[in-house]
Amino acid sequence: MMKIRELEEELQMLSTFKEPKILLEQYATSAHIASRMLYVAQTQFDDIENQCVADLGTGCGILSLGASILGAAHVVGFDIDANALQIFCENRDKLELPVEAVCCDITSYLPGKYEKYFHTVVMNPPFGTKHNSGIDMKFLEIASKLSSNAIYSLHKTSTRNYIIRKAEQFGLKSEVLAELRYDLPVTYKFHKKKSVNIDVDFIRFSIKK
Repeated sequence: MMKIRELEEELQMLSTFKEPKILLEQYATSAHIASRMLYVAQTQFDDIENQCVADLGTGCGILSLGASILGAAHVVGFDIDANALQIFCENRDKLELPVEAVCCDITSYLPGKYEKYFHTVVMNPPFGTKHNSGIDMKFLEIASKLSSNAIYSLHKTSTRNYIIRKAEQFGLKSEVLAELRYDLPVTYKFHKKKSVNIDVDFIRFSIKK
């Protein structure tokens, strides 16, 4: 199997947002974090290779493409932003990977025909800190309807207890796999610091049988 360092190097080559949209809370998932999310999902739980994988809010496709690199059987990345998906497709074509990109509002379009279609859902959802209060939980609720097995997601550590309570309501069991330091670089004009560190939980949610 590909080593984690090799996966991170592959993902570092990908293009990211040219003009991120604040209303969509568009922040690029780093190659460092994405590679570790996917590597843990595969090496500890066998949830990537030969599996159907969905990526909600895929943006420029780093989690989708990383899952494909690790041998996922079928990968679909969903995002509401056509501009982000254009970059996604450029990245996909550069790596010559058979990954699908679907432009839609996941909160109104899904699950639809994809209900319980995916073995695994991966995502780095908006935290809901600007104009999207509650959007992170909407992502999790949709993910619970798409997945037949597990969901891997990032959430602010400060909201952990709330996240776990909501997950229980969605029929999910929660396991915090790691506490990460999300280094958020200057992205928007209102940012005053060069970067901000946010404490983030990497959580595996499993579907209760």
